[in-house]
Amino acid sequence: MKIALVTGASRGIGRATALLLAQRGYQVAVNYHQRAQAADEVVRLIEQAGGSAFSVQANIADEAQVMAMFRRIDQQPGELSALVNNAGILFQQATIEQLTAERINRLFSTNVTGSFICCREAIRRMAWHHGGKGGAIVNVSSAAARLGAPGEYIDYAASKGAMDTLTKGLSLEVAAQGVRVNGVRPGFIYTEMHADGGEADRVNRVAPAIPMQRGGQAAEIASAVVWLLSDEASYITGSIIDAAGGR
Repeated sequence: MKIALVTGASRGIGRATALLLAQRGYQVAVNYHQRAQAADEVVRLIEQAGGSAFSVQANIADEAQVMAMFRRIDQQPGELSALVNNAGILFQQATIEQLTAERINRLFSTNVTGSFICCREAIRRMAWHHGGKGGAIVNVSSAAARLGAPGEYIDYAASKGAMDTLTKGLSLEVAAQGVRVNGVRPGFIYTEMHADGGEADRVNRVAPAIPMQRGGQAAEIASAVVWLLSDEASYITGSIIDAAGGR
C-alpha cells in the first residue's frame, strides 16, 4: 500500500487532506505536534470509512523528531510515495517594529527548516537512485507569499515565500529521480489558524475584498493538493496552484 505523510494533519487543511487521501487509497500517516486527541480522531474517521491510517507525533521544527517519524513510517508494510508539507505556525498579528529575532526564528524553524528536513527524508526514500519507486511532494504555501501580509504577518508571508522557492528548486533537483514537487497557495480559508493570530473571524472580515466574495473551505484546498499528488498530474512539477478565490 502507498503511504502518504501529511504534516500538521490534526486540523484544518491537513485534516481535510488526510481524509481525502485515505479515500483515494493511501495509508495516511497523520502527523501532529500536540493535538494527540484530534489526530486520533482523524485516524478513527479514516478507519471508520474503511481506510487505513496511523498517527505519528513529531514537532517538525526538531530534526531528531522528524527522523524518528520517518523511521516509524519505515516500519509500515507499505512505502512512502507522497508527502504533504502542511504543518505551519503563525503568531499574533504584528508590524515589523514588534517582531523579535526569537519569534522569527521560531516561525522559520517550523515553516521552512522543518519542511526542508521532511523533503530530505522523503527524497531519501522516494528517489530512484536510492532504490525508491518515485513519488510526489506538495508544499502548502500561502497567498501571503505573494501579498506580503503587511501589518499582520510579514514574517509568516516570508516563510511561505521560502516554501515557494523550495518547491521550484527541489522540483528541478529531483525531476530526473521520479519525484514531482509542487505547491498550493491557499488564500483566506476557514481554519482555526486565524485564532492563533488573534482574529478568529478574520476570513469574514476580508471576504468582501476577495473576488469570489467568500473565504475558502479546507476541503477545497485538499482537493488541489490531492490532485497534484495523483497520476492525473503526472507531467506537472515545479508548479504552484493559487487557491485564493481570485485574490
